Amino acid sequence: MSYEEKLDKISVLENTWHDAVNQTEVYNLINRHFDAPLPEGKKTKKAIVIGYDGCTCEMLNFLGSPENGAISYLLSEGGHGIFSFAGGQPYPEPVTQETSTAPGWCSMLTGTLAQENKIDDNGIIKEIEPKTLLIDLIEKNKIGSSAFYVSWGGHFEDDNSTYLKEKQYIAQNNLSAEYTCADDDDGTLENTLNNIKRDDCSDFIFSIFEYPDHFGHGFDYRSEVKEYMQAFVSSEKTGIEIIRAIESRAEFSQEDWLILVTSDHGGYKCGHGGPTLEERITFIISNKKI
Repeated sequence: MSYEEKLDKISVLENTWHDAVNQTEVYNLINRHFDAPLPEGKKTKKAIVIGYDGCTCEMLNFLGSPENGAISYLLSEGGHGIFSFAGGQPYPEPVTQETSTAPGWCSMLTGTLAQENKIDDNGIIKEIEPKTLLIDLIEKNKIGSSAFYVSWGGHFEDDNSTYLKEKQYIAQNNLSAEYTCADDDDGTLENTLNNIKRDDCSDFIFSIFEYPDHFGHGFDYRSEVKEYMQAFVSSEKTGIEIIRAIESRAEFSQEDWLILVTSDHGGYKCGHGGPTLEERITFIISNKKI
């Protein structure tokens, strides 16, 4: 079966891969959420992005039960999903930025592409402008605090990490933004859950899980590969654990949460960065209308 046919089989999304939207729509959804008035009975707004790094869109053909998966659960509870794309331009136009980790997440966090943010591949240190939502929402007084949880050092731990200057800016300006890099996905999950369980949990949380990307590089980014399939299952279990923690908050009934699940890029064979459909077509799942 061709990859086009695999994408055509996906029945849970509200558009087709032919009219996929830019992954920058994540930025728009978050801004619109915090700009919108509070619904009746709600006292505060919160938002979280649960990122499945390197998760190909075809995996949406293999959703499990709502009890065991974040995407399944959100859709079963009236959520919405759409096809999106990485690479800066829709297929088959040439990519203007690598279908890789740093460009993908940076596009979502800044609402801009590499022509503006200059992050067209991994290993490039981003300037402060354009600011990510993690800073911008605080400085515009839309939120009081944010948190960025990862396990890949290329985000803000390595010498050439994308948000190295941004992390320094946060410290210099005493902003309530927590940037924490764990040893692995288990550590990222623990950091995320510990934050959510606090009475004063961050208003905006961005958590990235590496299961699919790790096993894609190691074995192949295809659903037929059992290790990659298990990586998707692990991501979904992690995602639903986070959602259950949110819904267990004592304050949950008075909070207006936006919950997003998305991917930065897909993969082809054991790599990514290129222009193929497998690498470019991603997805955005939301508990609110997109």
